[in-house]
This record gives sequence, structure tokens and C-alpha cells, in this order.
Amino acid sequence: MAGHSKWANIQHRKGRQDAKRGKIFTKMAKDIIIAAKAGGGDVNMNASLRLAVAKAKAVNMPNDRIDTAVKKGTGELAGGDITEMLYEGYGPGGVALLIEASTDNKNRTVAEVRYALSKSGGSMGEAGSVAWMFDKKGVMTFDKEVYSEDQLMEIGLEGGVEDIIDEGDSFAVHCAPEDFTAAQKVFEEAECVSQSSELSFIPKNLVEVDVPSAKKLMNLMEKLEENEDVSEVYVNADFPDELMAEMED
Repeated sequence: MAGHSKWANIQHRKGRQDAKRGKIFTKMAKDIIIAAKAGGGDVNMNASLRLAVAKAKAVNMPNDRIDTAVKKGTGELAGGDITEMLYEGYGPGGVALLIEASTDNKNRTVAEVRYALSKSGGSMGEAGSVAWMFDKKGVMTFDKEVYSEDQLMEIGLEGGVEDIIDEGDSFAVHCAPEDFTAAQKVFEEAECVSQSSELSFIPKNLVEVDVPSAKKLMNLMEKLEENEDVSEVYVNADFPDELMAEMED
């Protein structure tokens, strides 16, 4: 998880916000379409849709665009033919990559992902080649200045929480994917407000990389995330502290 946390910190320090590239609404709309397609258009009955809508509102996506995306997902409007894909690959330093994508053209997206990997010293892997190196978890983060670890664990046990990770400024609460909705519910009922809440792939073990490889890996991840079909990029790299110090300068 340390590698995951460090990457998030690097993104923040570099000021990398999808909104600046004008692509965040497209990504949010796809998440909403997929959630509505799978579980219906009622946010009160569809936890995945409720989460997708909350994320969209957090980046100030207009309500009319949210409503349109929901209707595309339920079939009331055309344009809901979106497929979720999971690509596996290797990056600089031999690290493993999992790339989540939502696309209306699988051939285009896989070609673009493969090209980004090859240009950065990486390569595509076969299905199952690296996925076993990650665990899929429900992850909710909470501000350490507001909530204590004991408080979160006491509440979370009723919702199937497995572990709490200290990430410096926040606590990351982990649960199995099948317990994610229940875990969200117990925290909502306890009026505990999370900073983020999502299903995520967590590396089982981290691979140390040197600074040159870490910089190449960062550039690769940025290129991948600039693709509006790419939803998330996960890596099992342990980013070196020297790079973190350099980012702070």
C-alpha cells in the first residue's frame, strides 16, 4: 500500500488534476453509465451508482450530464455501450501494472495502451500474468485529525472491515469487495465522512525501484492516465524516498 500512497502523493504534488485536461467528466460519465447499466438508475438502491455520482459531484460535474449518463446506462438514451477492461503489463524496473479501462472501442483502447507501454520501456502481459500480485479491496480513507484508528475499527467491524492502514495524514480502511457496500453503510450510519471510497487493487508485495526507473514509471503512468478510456492505473512499485524528497523541492 505504501507504493500506492506514495504515487497519490506524487500526483498531488505535481498538481496533476484530470480536470485540467478536460477529461474528468468523460471518465466520470463512463463510471456512471457502467454502474447504472449493472444495477439500475436509482442511487438509493444502487451503491455503485451512488458512489459514481458522488465522485462526479465532487469534481463539479453538472447535474444534467450526470442525469444523461444515468439514462445512457439504463438504456433510456443511446450511448451506453461501454465495456470495462482490465489490462496487465510490465513497466520500467520490472514492476507489475494493472490498467482499468472503460471503452466503447476495445481495439482502439488496447492499441493505445500497448503503444504507451512500449514507448516507455514496458510491455503488455497475458491475462493473469500479474493480476495475482494484487488483491482487490474496498478502500475508504478517513482524516486522522478527525477519527482515531480504534474508533474506525470499532465501527467498521460491523461492516466487515479487515484492516486499517496508517497512511500518514489519513487512515485507509480495507474490506473485501463483497463487504464494501455494508462497510460504507455502517460508516454512513455512524456519520463518519470518508475522504474517498472506492474499489481498488492493492499490491500484495512491493518491488523496490531506483530513481531513474521510478521517473520513467511515473511518466508511463501519466501517459496512461491521460487516455480518457483509462480509469485507474495500479502498480506494485515502492517509489524511493529520494524521489519523494525531490518532488517536495
